[in-house]
Amino acid sequence: MATVLDAYALIALVRGEPAADEVELILRRGGAAVSSVNFGEAVDVLHRRFGIPERELQLALGTLVSAGLDVVSTTERHAWRTAEIRARHYSRRGSELSLADCFAIAVTGEHDEIATSDLPLARAARAEGLAVVALPDSRGRRP
Repeated sequence: MATVLDAYALIALVRGEPAADEVELILRRGGAAVSSVNFGEAVDVLHRRFGIPERELQLALGTLVSAGLDVVSTTERHAWRTAEIRARHYSRRGSELSLADCFAIAVTGEHDEIATSDLPLARAARAEGLAVVALPDSRGRRP
């Protein structure tokens, strides 16, 4: 069984947010994965929004990958599944499920779990029959 991380899990780890300890335990346990889309989203947010230099991110995230974090390349099959998931679960008013979060679901196998603090992602993953590891968000709340 793999644990698929969303972008926030990596952001929380790098920034030392409330979920960092739990994400670190998931990584130590082994079998952690992240879609290449969510990995890119984490890099974007950490660099653009939080101003972490790209070289620092390459070192930090590269260390995670070297230690066993599997960055799952997305395929055409994942893209089709992502579109189907978003069509079923996205609602501007009720569930602002991002396209990147749909990729997280799309790369998750039926016996895997998703680690997230994002409520729309957690709801959609559960509706798709997936187990969810509810991480605390930056304020300590869990989905």
